[in-house]
Amino acid sequence: MILTVTLNTALDITYRVRELCPYASHRVTSVTERPGGKGLNVARVLAALGHEVTVTGFTGGPAGRAVQDQLTATPGVLDALVPVSGSTRRTIAVVEETATSLTPDTTQLNEPGPQITPAEWSAFQGVYEGLLPSVSVVALCGSLPPGVPVGAYAHLIRTARAAGVPVLLDTSGEPLRRGVAARPDVVKPNAAELTELTGSHEPSQATRDVRRRGARAVVASLGPDGLLAVTPEGRWRAIPPTRVRGNPTGAGDSAAAGLLSGFVDQLPWPERLARATALSAATVSTPVAGEFDRPTYEKLLSRVRVTTEATAA
Repeated sequence: MILTVTLNTALDITYRVRELCPYASHRVTSVTERPGGKGLNVARVLAALGHEVTVTGFTGGPAGRAVQDQLTATPGVLDALVPVSGSTRRTIAVVEETATSLTPDTTQLNEPGPQITPAEWSAFQGVYEGLLPSVSVVALCGSLPPGVPVGAYAHLIRTARAAGVPVLLDTSGEPLRRGVAARPDVVKPNAAELTELTGSHEPSQATRDVRRRGARAVVASLGPDGLLAVTPEGRWRAIPPTRVRGNPTGAGDSAAAGLLSGFVDQLPWPERLARATALSAATVSTPVAGEFDRPTYEKLLSRVRVTTEATAA
């Protein structure tokens, strides 16, 4: 069983419009609603790959009920979300259908999460600790809602390590900095998060720096340029065979799902990276996060190029 933690869950709403014009009315051509937040996206991709996944975090209000209703209808996903008095946030993505670039233009509006009380945070920790004995790996994903301590992920990493459960961390900012110091097994930042954490714009240098700060392995998402991995077993770069046109939202979450899936299946690092890269690219060709186009994934998987990176002196 895989456990994903999404402390700041969301109801993701995607509007598609012909063209987005400021200060104007728009006719929406389609609307989709899905459970959102990075960890829930990861869970849905893992479930589609055939893995059993438990999801936990916070949920509340009408948006939270909509999230749980859809999760319970997803085969392979077990709901262990903790109820709170506040309302789950909504995220609004407005996608322009007439964009001519490689990826369509998307405008993202993210509401703040609910205010979490000390009692609710304590209740979550109890649920989390109770789940650890039954899982093989934990993914800690996304932002923190108001009221949750900035060192929350560091605390959850130490709790999992004490229980002998490996941890993947995918967050940003100060929660990422503190989480890295708690020595997670894998950290999966994107290029911007790497730069913010280390001050370096050079991914190879930045990933080495993150390992020195405490992460056992670092897998950096570099957008259409694939993944860069620095691990105790070696250094690799995984590059998709072609750039896929579509919506990049959720591509990094699918990469995290690929890494977790590869870990559970005991794949060597190059095969884990190929799976993660193919899933990430196959997600770009779908309209919403948390899903991937299976024919695209299967076509790309054997064509992802994974090369060994030279070890720095």
